[in-house]
Amino acid sequence: MVETREFFDAFSANQHQDDQGTAPPRATDPGWAHGIMVNGGRQKIKCKYCHKVILGGGISRLKQHLAGERGNVAPCEEVPEDVKVQIQQHLGFKVLEKLKRQKGLKSSKNSLVPYYQDTEGEADDVQRSPKAVLARGISRKRRGKEIDEGTSYKKKRHKKQLFPTATPVAQASIHNSFASQESMDQADMAVARFMYEAGVPFNAANSYYFQQMADAIAAVGPGYKMPSYHSLRGKLLNRSVQDARGLCEELRRSWEVTGCSVMVDRCTDRTGHTVLNFYVYCPKGTVFLRSTYASEIENSAEALLSLFVSVVQEVGPKNIVNFMTDTAPTYKAAGKLLVDRYKTFFWSACGAHCIDLMLEEIGKRDEVKELLAKAKRITQFIYNNNWVLNLMRKRTGGRDIIQLAITRFASNFLTLQSMASFKDVLHQMFTSAAWMQSTFSKQRSGIEVAEIMVDPTFWSMCDQALKVSKPLLAVLHLIDCEERPSIGYIYDAMEKAKKSITMAFDDKEFDYLPYLKIIDCIWKEEFHSPLHAAAHYLNPSIFYNPSFSTNKVIQKGLLDCIESLEPNLSTQVMITSHINYYEEAVGDFSRPVALRGRESLAPATWWSLYAVDYPDLQRLAVRILSQTCSIIRCETSWSMSERVHSKKRNRLEHQRLNDLIFVHYNLRLQKKRSESSKGRSIRGTFDPTCLEAIDADMEDWVEDQIAIEGEDLSWMVVTVPRERSSVSAKVKNVDDCNDSIYERGSYDSKGIDGNSDL
Repeated sequence: MVETREFFDAFSANQHQDDQGTAPPRATDPGWAHGIMVNGGRQKIKCKYCHKVILGGGISRLKQHLAGERGNVAPCEEVPEDVKVQIQQHLGFKVLEKLKRQKGLKSSKNSLVPYYQDTEGEADDVQRSPKAVLARGISRKRRGKEIDEGTSYKKKRHKKQLFPTATPVAQASIHNSFASQESMDQADMAVARFMYEAGVPFNAANSYYFQQMADAIAAVGPGYKMPSYHSLRGKLLNRSVQDARGLCEELRRSWEVTGCSVMVDRCTDRTGHTVLNFYVYCPKGTVFLRSTYASEIENSAEALLSLFVSVVQEVGPKNIVNFMTDTAPTYKAAGKLLVDRYKTFFWSACGAHCIDLMLEEIGKRDEVKELLAKAKRITQFIYNNNWVLNLMRKRTGGRDIIQLAITRFASNFLTLQSMASFKDVLHQMFTSAAWMQSTFSKQRSGIEVAEIMVDPTFWSMCDQALKVSKPLLAVLHLIDCEERPSIGYIYDAMEKAKKSITMAFDDKEFDYLPYLKIIDCIWKEEFHSPLHAAAHYLNPSIFYNPSFSTNKVIQKGLLDCIESLEPNLSTQVMITSHINYYEEAVGDFSRPVALRGRESLAPATWWSLYAVDYPDLQRLAVRILSQTCSIIRCETSWSMSERVHSKKRNRLEHQRLNDLIFVHYNLRLQKKRSESSKGRSIRGTFDPTCLEAIDADMEDWVEDQIAIEGEDLSWMVVTVPRERSSVSAKVKNVDDCNDSIYERGSYDSKGIDGNSDL
């Protein structure tokens, strides 16, 4: 979190570290930490980030440049986000201090503007007048003049600055008023009381927009009035809907070129009600289309077909390359009926769902079932007692055993993999003096868990199971990654996973064959699609690899795609005649930059660059390689869905709730896309003992099934777990770290929302 007190401390520290000539003597304004005087003049300042030289307006104009305030000067495009927020806060505080002096207000506790009984679209703007005053004050002044360094200019007469340089006394008073520990504690309690009283789930604190909201309020300063009930459900919701629709329209324009995948995410709550969420994927991003109540139609393939047809018409049949559902019989049947009706795209099963089916079947084998039962007894014992849980987190550096993946059975094996990575730590824990001296070491449940921990057979069984699950979890991680479309890699990834399993068992057929039979059965019967084979063939990083070899399945898959995705017969002939140029790597395919780009570029990008001489083949390859093979989903908000799909409804309110769901899911997808484009992993904070684990079908790992004798349980003394990755399908080696408690979340954190309310 960008904290106000850190803002002032950082500025005061920087003021004394600038090189000679950077700031005027005795300069106290924090803006000088980010600009350099040119030729010793206060009216010619160079921005440290974009290197623009700003003429006129002095340090105030530089701060407007850094804060992104338009009107007087162009915003800086290179300023770090934390610096931008800090400058915005500084400008907001100065305007409010000036208003206080002008109006003669005696205390910062008094409201800057009167409170009006708000109606939609009227008094709401008056309530937030400090922000409006700031905007009007900035735009009232003349436009600033900026040039690149070295450009000549005529010296202009200095005009009065909008924001005079703050004196050290003023800065100290602001620091004491807004950045004291007492003020921070009061702000924390104000947020906590709101969440407790309104029943907001704790995981709402993991939302990216939670911190954005705090920063925006801090930038306005004291006197800001929160939007009213009517504004939130009225004009602000309408603005958000328009923003989301604008983003969807922007992505829709690319569907004609790259094609798109329609994804049907089926969600079932604990009461058995089914909701279908429809998403559309393309390389530029995923959008949420709509949500439909399906409990009454999901057992009829014909009824599902009618629903799917309406979605296809909304997206556009010519834009669709892949229509994806799970493998439930009626959904599979409806998907195939849909393909038979249009004949211009394919149906396929969700990759993550199919990998989860493989792991589920592997978990049903007797030896694996016994292993998972013992592992669950360990976590049940640890996560239902504060002393044992604290001891474990102390030895693991605050890390947890339980790990959540994107599917239920992947979470089981990922947790097992995590437990294996802590083998030495857990063994030491249950043989330590602290454990031996505790009352738990003498209780029946404690003795049972300790015996499992020191049993070599348990760890041997764990190693055997991980020989199968690790390669499958790696495939799951590949198809869940949004950095590039995954369809060009899934065929190769599955082949490598099977080879890895075979090698892990030292090529002993008796050991690995039962597992490969499970994988092959689901791959052939449920998962494999002609799109996977064609994408495998058209992926240059795989095709040009010396180890590549084609077969009948790959060749037939390519021909099926040519016939379905390009109905024109003459174009089909042109594509098949041009495919030889790709196979022989001639023309632009043989350029040195094309050779290098085989590995570094996304396959669809590679084709768009080097296949311009073969436009029909290029279009086919780009459309195939731009698809995903797994449903990209958001966590379902069940309370919101129940209200939308309730039989008791008002027509106007139902439309409003549909708009709310539309905004809700598209905001989450937008944040996910932003994180992926920046190459940043999605981080979050969750506690396995909380409802997030229960909502992820991990309740059998944490539920209280072991009676603990004579223990005074209290959540108050449980160590807070470390921040962790919420979606990764890999467990890295555990690094040694201090046992610390994290009280304030990171700026860009995002957690697992499970089925909690919005």
